[in-house]
Amino acid sequence: MAYKIVMQYPDGDSEEQDEVFDTEAQAVDYAGYLVSCYDLGGEVLNMSNPGDYPLSEEEADYEIIEVDD
Repeated sequence: MAYKIVMQYPDGDSEEQDEVFDTEAQAVDYAGYLVSCYDLGGEVLNMSNPGDYPLSEEEADYEIIEVDD
């Protein structure tokens, strides 16, 4: 069995990532990294123009799915 990540964003969009992981733990670790990148990107946009990009309390989330090898 292999695992993939489906990112879920606060606006209701979701996106299946291309990466395939051998273990669920590897997928969870990488999903945590993707969530932190999403948060950091929001902070950078806010610093560049806070009027157009206010900080949001909502965070991205993820789901780990099983896929066939």
